[in-house]
Amino acid sequence: MREPTTGDFEAEALGVIARLPEVFRRELAGVVLRVEEFATGEQLDSLGIADPWELTGLYEGVALTERSQWDSDGLPPVITLFRQPLLAEMEETGVGFAALIRHVVIHEAGHHFGLSDEDMHALEDSVGD
Repeated sequence: MREPTTGDFEAEALGVIARLPEVFRRELAGVVLRVEEFATGEQLDSLGIADPWELTGLYEGVALTERSQWDSDGLPPVITLFRQPLLAEMEETGVGFAALIRHVVIHEAGHHFGLSDEDMHALEDSVGD
């Protein structure tokens, strides 16, 4: 089996978003989705993570629950998936590609909505395969 490409990651992540309930899809319309090989040093430093293999996904932005009417409409929020750490996690855990991408995308999208971990798990369960 060939290794999933950046395009495969993007397609799978967009498919996860497409299966979310409409209220969530609408709010994610302005969020940029990226796939990078690894997190940058700056991203790792902001989270206090030393090892780039430890970070599989990242939400950068202000959660909807924390925004005010005075927040600027500057840069859009971003969800980034880190391809190499995700590939390593798939190999180490045996979790399938679709399931892992679903988990990480919903977790990072959950940060956008200000959801608790429990709410993120419920949302993930509602999306299914």
